[in-house]
Amino acid sequence: MDSIFKSIASGIFKLLDFVMVSCLAIMLILVFTNVVLRLGFNTGIDLAEELPRFAFIWLAFVGGVVGLHRRSHLGVDMLVAALPVLGRKICWSLSQIIMGICSFYMLYGTWLQHDVIKENASTVMQVSMLWVYGISYLSGAGIMLICLSNLIRLALGLVTENELIDVQEEGMAEAEEAGNNTASTTVKAGEQA
Repeated sequence: MDSIFKSIASGIFKLLDFVMVSCLAIMLILVFTNVVLRLGFNTGIDLAEELPRFAFIWLAFVGGVVGLHRRSHLGVDMLVAALPVLGRKICWSLSQIIMGICSFYMLYGTWLQHDVIKENASTVMQVSMLWVYGISYLSGAGIMLICLSNLIRLALGLVTENELIDVQEEGMAEAEEAGNNTASTTVKAGEQA
């Protein structure tokens, strides 16, 4: 059963990765095309001004969910790293609760503004602005579910000590592994001498 949930979650996050890549590609292609048309031909595409903005909104909101799942957000861990394990668990649970509450308010606020957003149309494409700002439904619900599952895992004792510090420094695992390999090589060389 656990493997089924993990495979579903993996599929969902692959889909979200695809959405982010698509948003980035739309932004790149339309902005580049519009710049070339404006500079080279003194014309432009109206759609190329509005759609990249909307794609950027989607990219940011979807990226927030994916970043939380991968634990790749920026943070400062100086205080938390100095705490004992119980202190880390308390701080981690408080951060999960605060993020869950904030995401609930984002979800609730979007629901309150749903009718207003739905009735407004974008300037150029004339689509409902719900297609743009409705992404906060997905983002709020996704973040809330991730925080809730993290709190449940903490209560069940399934959270490792490494997870209690949310900051994951890029490349640190590789650097530590390289350091360990170098140290073991030095020890072996010392033993042979």
